[in-house]
Amino acid sequence: MNGAHWHLVVNHLPIIFPIIGVIIMITGLISKSEAVKRTAFMMFIIGALAAIAAMNTGEDAEHVVENISGITKNYIETHEESAEVFSILSYILGGISLIGLWASYKQKFFSAWITIISLIFAGVVLFYAKDTGTTGGEIRHTEIRENGNIPPSNNENKSYEDRD
Repeated sequence: MNGAHWHLVVNHLPIIFPIIGVIIMITGLISKSEAVKRTAFMMFIIGALAAIAAMNTGEDAEHVVENISGITKNYIETHEESAEVFSILSYILGGISLIGLWASYKQKFFSAWITIISLIFAGVVLFYAKDTGTTGGEIRHTEIRENGNIPPSNNENKSYEDRD
């Protein structure tokens, strides 16, 4: 497996885990179950760890796709910038969730606030997750680009370094 393949294997996880975490957290709030809320915190923590894996495989993926015809440097850089913001936010959510997990186990008075804060922050993370996923998809999926499936005709024959 090459670098792009590894990136494709792990890059969906930092998006999926927070989605699952939000669903579980809402369930925990409705059922008033600390065990369910702790599970949601774990999903957010695992999502942060998955973001580390996705970021670590991104550079190798870039080296593979930069040599593919029709791939412009602009799409890769846009995705890379979006992924950096998303990963930082994922790490912060993971940190908040660690505090929430600890507060839940220790039955701290602020445990309920951490739960609400993590749920709201997870919404922010998911907003950036959507952007990162979309910009990543645009690299190879011309059909989701704003200009449809029209390939960048003036860039097809240029080398990666010379592209817009």
